[in-house]
Amino acid sequence: MPWKLAGLATTPLELLSFLLSVATVWFNIRQSHWGWLFAIISSATYGLVFFGSRLYGDMGLQLVFISVSVYGWYQWLHGDDSHERLPVTELGKRGRYIAAAAWLGGFAVLAWFLKSYTDTDVPNSDGFLTAGSLVGQLLLSRKRIENWHVWIIVDVLYVALYLHKHLVLTAILYAVFVGMAVMGLRAWRGDVPASGRMALE
Repeated sequence: MPWKLAGLATTPLELLSFLLSVATVWFNIRQSHWGWLFAIISSATYGLVFFGSRLYGDMGLQLVFISVSVYGWYQWLHGDDSHERLPVTELGKRGRYIAAAAWLGGFAVLAWFLKSYTDTDVPNSDGFLTAGSLVGQLLLSRKRIENWHVWIIVDVLYVALYLHKHLVLTAILYAVFVGMAVMGLRAWRGDVPASGRMALE
């Protein structure tokens, strides 16, 4: 049953997902591996929220996020060649091209799938942002600083999508995410070593 929170329509599940997601990004900015645990839980709860709103791309994305979060948790703890804490690094030109191509390719596939096999009314938006979120999450799992650039773009566009779907609290959450992504970018910049520029593998 919908709740009213500060005049906004929401549900207990959406509110819980909101709080868990903010905690996730806060831990990510601080480079704490505990963010991945909150990511797993918030992805599970938001998957249910998006199913109810017929955002099937976003719903499926949460399942992928859970898998990537397990991988990311391990990588942050044991991910470099010496199995020490994973350092922040920067993509080279080739890595950025690969990331952009993966985003566009994922968009084409997901938009086609959503148009063909679901009743969503926003297949292109859902597909584009789902693909971008996958790229952002994979970059985050390897502590590539470019993950924050991807999240800034994706989160701004998600605000508009969630307002369109009347998920006002979630739209506010993603507006908060934009600011947190800017904070994350600034916080991580100082941790990129001079030798940290490398190509996406």
